[in-house]
Amino acid sequence: MRKQHVAYAVGGMLKAALWSSTDENGVPLEANHGSCDIHPTATRQMIADLEAFIDGNAADIAASGMAPAQVGHDFWLTRNHHGAGFWDRGLGAVGERLTDATRPYGEVDLYVGDDGAIYA
Repeated sequence: MRKQHVAYAVGGMLKAALWSSTDENGVPLEANHGSCDIHPTATRQMIADLEAFIDGNAADIAASGMAPAQVGHDFWLTRNHHGAGFWDRGLGAVGERLTDATRPYGEVDLYVGDDGAIYA
């Protein structure tokens, strides 16, 4: 993926992270927060994970035909074991390999700190 495509993938990942994560009351973070509320340290780590995933799986990502934002979205959902992700896109073996490739990144739980920033 070119740099511009990675930026779209990051956008997709951050959007998925905010709507799929909830606060202590079960309200999706996106209801009261935007990606600018994610603490820079958490953002940097999330982006580093996604970039490493993209670099390590470029051939399968290209073969999938997925839009960059969808790659970021599915990376987040798959790594966090949500009910959707690479495995349910009808990609066959490519989807299975992409799913397996998210496992080393582990799960990430976002939470709102006392300062109102979102941490991982």
